[in-house]
Amino acid sequence: MMLPGFNDKQEEEDTGPSVDSEIQSERIEARRLRIQKRVEALRRAELGQDGLEKDDVKEELSKSRKQIEESRLRLTKLRNDGFDLVTSIRVAGDARENARRLEEEDAKRIRKEKLESEAKAGQERFEEITKKWETSLQKEIPQDLYEMLKQQKDACDLMIEEKNKLISDFEHELKVKDDTYVKDLKKQAEDIDLMIERMDEQVKSQTREYRNELNQIENAFVTERKELLDLHKSKWEGMMGGRAEKEEEYMKKRDERVERYEKDLQDLRVKDAEEYNQLKIKLETDVQILEQQLQQMRATYQLNQEKLEYNFQVLKKRDEENTITKSQQKRKITRLQDVLNNLKIKLKKQELQYKQENLQLTEDYKRVTEQFRELQKKSKHFMTADARKFTDVWIMNEQESKELLFKAVAQDRLIHEQQLGLRYQEPDLEFTTNVGPVMSEAAKKKGVPASVVVREVMSLGSEAGGAEVPDEASEAEHKKSAILQKLNPNTIKAILELLCDESGFLVESKLLKLLAPLGKDDQSLMKLDAIFEALHVDNEDDIHRLATYFINNQTAESSGETPAADVAAPVVDAATEERADSAAVDEEEVDGELARLADGADVQSERSAVSDSALTQLIHPNDCLRSLRAFVEDTKTAQTSSGKQPQFKITNTDGRDSTDDAAYWQKYTQVIDGKKEKLWDALVDSLDKYSETLQSRAHLLTETDAPAYPECRVENVASSIYQLQSQRRVGNTANSSSAVGRCATMKFIPL
Repeated sequence: MMLPGFNDKQEEEDTGPSVDSEIQSERIEARRLRIQKRVEALRRAELGQDGLEKDDVKEELSKSRKQIEESRLRLTKLRNDGFDLVTSIRVAGDARENARRLEEEDAKRIRKEKLESEAKAGQERFEEITKKWETSLQKEIPQDLYEMLKQQKDACDLMIEEKNKLISDFEHELKVKDDTYVKDLKKQAEDIDLMIERMDEQVKSQTREYRNELNQIENAFVTERKELLDLHKSKWEGMMGGRAEKEEEYMKKRDERVERYEKDLQDLRVKDAEEYNQLKIKLETDVQILEQQLQQMRATYQLNQEKLEYNFQVLKKRDEENTITKSQQKRKITRLQDVLNNLKIKLKKQELQYKQENLQLTEDYKRVTEQFRELQKKSKHFMTADARKFTDVWIMNEQESKELLFKAVAQDRLIHEQQLGLRYQEPDLEFTTNVGPVMSEAAKKKGVPASVVVREVMSLGSEAGGAEVPDEASEAEHKKSAILQKLNPNTIKAILELLCDESGFLVESKLLKLLAPLGKDDQSLMKLDAIFEALHVDNEDDIHRLATYFINNQTAESSGETPAADVAAPVVDAATEERADSAAVDEEEVDGELARLADGADVQSERSAVSDSALTQLIHPNDCLRSLRAFVEDTKTAQTSSGKQPQFKITNTDGRDSTDDAAYWQKYTQVIDGKKEKLWDALVDSLDKYSETLQSRAHLLTETDAPAYPECRVENVASSIYQLQSQRRVGNTANSSSAVGRCATMKFIPL
């Protein structure tokens, strides 16, 4: 069965010119006809039956969309009405609450005014009673004094009765508020029940309406689907009928085309036979011409052979001349060889002289190194002494400041709790836990230098190195090497020795020559310093990360460390270039260096064999370059961004970070702020006045000690009243009310 697209294409080819024709005019005509057919099809689609069918579909789709839009509007209106019905209850409750708050504000204002007026009236009565006490002291007749005291008692009872009446009024008002609160709770419960009922009703109605609208929408879509199916079915039947007619027409045209092709094939056979005969005649003619050219080439060959014989004789003569010239050059080479031997003798003398100078320079280097170490020890000693003095002075000043601060805080607590009667709020004294100079976060995080770690590790089991380590340890006593807690010291020492033996290409050849006269430990320390400088290893953290790359994969996986990655050839190229720089040494030094490397390889093989039996297994010496490459690649970005300081740097107290010192000392002055100082000044003035008042009263009491016993009793009562009055002036309002109550309820002994 042929495809419809293929049938249409064949139909286009049969009905006219083809776009695949070899003639250009036919291809142009075929494209023009195809464009005209497309334009005609579009015009028929716009004016014919297709347009009507599309309009019907659009009309049906608009009906379904119209049904959806109407359903959406009805459901939205129903939902909004339900929301209004539910929210109306909340709006009414908010209105009632707003009115209640307004009434509460008015009542609160009235109560405040009543309290202020009552307090003012009570203050006036109290002052009046106080003034009468002064006049009562001037009376000398007991009966008058008794009458005066009785009047004072009545006045106090009257004032207390007014206070009790005010309290009873407030209690009645509070009871009314409680009743109102209960009623409001009941009303709110009723509103909530009503709201829940309306919400349930809204949910039910919306569910019912949603079902109805959904059924209507489904019916509209079902109707639309049925109409579309009928329309498409009719179109499909029409298209299938047209397709059958086109297939019959295509079969007829195909038979005609087959006959035409057979005729064309016969014509091509005849044409090819004629062309073959013509080509055969032409080739025979070309063969005759080529035979003539061959005869000419043979004649040319004979002529060239004669020329070559003549050239051979000429070259033979030149060879004889070259032999004579070669013998002359040999004699010249012999003479130059003698000159070269003389130069070699001079070179040996110069090398001997340079070796002697090298030995002298080595001795000078040792002497300068010893002087530098002595100077470094003295510098470290003075730095330690300065740091100790600075710390002692800091701690002394800090202790004195803390004592003064704690004393001031204790006095402030007494003032608030005893004099003012307030609850004391403890200030923030967390900074007082600090002892010694303030250290920044960078100084706290700074680790032990790499040189200290190397000397400490390499000194294990060596008596000579043990005498130098305490100097370094005394300088950094408070920060021990944390790497010794992470890895076994023997393992670290083995890793450093492996690095020293296998990373010799990182050390300059000049430095190796200078280190040759030194001992093995000193050579190892200096080599490790140079290697660490090349690898940018500055502290114990960098040494620990480097050590993880020299641990075997199995051990690293068991201990949780990340094994070193594989490394490509650039490291070997770098090592080759480094060795090429030192290729200027003589053969004896090269042989000695090779022997030393061979001995080092043997020693390293024995060491690796011993370490294999230990808990931590190291990598093979041949993998050292790969591990170094992995370490350099992993730390290159970090070293570039961190901008580390040089490793060998002498620091002192002037180099410490003092940016936090001013803020630390400022905290001592901020505990007692200006507000508290003003409070203390006002309290001092009040206490001075209070002291003066007490002194005057004490003076008056000493003057009135002479009268009889009843008068003393009266004066004692008066003095107690004065004391209560003084307490009221210092204390708060609550204490004044209690003092008045105690004054009014005192029992006087009648005379």
